[in-house]
Amino acid sequence: MVGPVEIVVLGFEGEDDLGEIRAELARLRDNDIVRLVDLIAVRHKAHGVIETVQISDLDEDEALAYGAAIGALIGMGAGGEAGMEAGAVWGMRQMLDGHLFDEGTQWALAERIPEGTAAVIALVEHRWRIPVREAVRRAGGYPLAAGWLREEHLVALGSLIDVDLEHDLEQELELEEGDGAAA
Repeated sequence: MVGPVEIVVLGFEGEDDLGEIRAELARLRDNDIVRLVDLIAVRHKAHGVIETVQISDLDEDEALAYGAAIGALIGMGAGGEAGMEAGAVWGMRQMLDGHLFDEGTQWALAERIPEGTAAVIALVEHRWRIPVREAVRRAGGYPLAAGWLREEHLVALGSLIDVDLEHDLEQELELEEGDGAAA
């Protein structure tokens, strides 16, 4: 069973060791919280030296099944039910080597990032969401919307609303002090 898949693109300045990130990702993978469908990391070092790493948690059969499922969905979008079969075959071909990101992706990424930086593109399957999704389905539910709320969204929201947070906090503190005095 496949969980929701997120694409994550990260950038890094300098040549710092990314060991802490690798350790946390390994912990999540070891506990079956996430699974890497495919990950490619490219570091553009000084003097044009390019280092790449590619990781996938999928075995050969799983990679082909992922490719078929993704391809079938793309095929359905392109040509309805008739396009599903051709899409599935196309998707399996894309994943024959076990990776969605190919050597062309590596070089395209390397050409776009400046020296002294690194970039990571990862397809992350959120395994923890599978039982929740299935429980929702069994209860007759279905998704209406989903998304990620990031820090910058909250900052933007704060700039749009007309709230005097300091005044509201002062009023709350006064009410709490009043409640304490009455007790």
